Amino acid sequence: MNISSIWHIEKPLGLKSIPSRRIGNRYLIPSLTIVWAGLILSVMGVLWSYQTTPGAVAHSPTQWPTESQTTWNAFRPTLVMFAHPRCPCTRASISELEQIMAYGPERLDARVEFYKPENFPQDWEKTDLWKAAAAIPGVTVNTDLDGQAARLFGATTSGYIALYDTRGELVFHGGITGSRGHTGANRGSSAVLDYLSQGNSARHQTYTFGCPLLGREETCRQDQK
Repeated sequence: MNISSIWHIEKPLGLKSIPSRRIGNRYLIPSLTIVWAGLILSVMGVLWSYQTTPGAVAHSPTQWPTESQTTWNAFRPTLVMFAHPRCPCTRASISELEQIMAYGPERLDARVEFYKPENFPQDWEKTDLWKAAAAIPGVTVNTDLDGQAARLFGATTSGYIALYDTRGELVFHGGITGSRGHTGANRGSSAVLDYLSQGNSARHQTYTFGCPLLGREETCRQDQK
């Protein structure tokens, strides 16, 4: 076979390989884009599910529990919030409580009970959330040692509130945020404000969005170090 014959054989073969590489490159970027978009949507879906999944449904007693070390206010409604001092979602609940109290501290006796395991260091519960709640005019902040008060009132999720009237009867319970860690218009805050302004509310319960209030000792122990 002479050189001329080799040229005629190899030249077409070489030319045919170029379009195949171009075709591969043409589809590479769109394929990667689709995969990347799919990953982003998956992550967004997980975040959305996390933000909109409420905590366990709680049931407070219809009458202020007699075992409680405190009593209700006989002259104005009493609101009790139960909070985990290291739950980032609760910041939104405290912010909503501040908006409610802006309606008039004289209209509502508000208390925030911060959970603290008994064997934890002194002032472990006095985080920035504690300070934020204590800074709200008309709000009293207390330590709920080992979650005793939370158990009496059936609280299971940080940010949960129970609202009692001047006779010690439950009129509303649940959360005052529309999703986990987000402030803004929501059914819980509206229900409390309706009761304060009208003496009644069409809604008596909402979901609570936040971290589990009790049973987080293993996580909390890391904070002792």
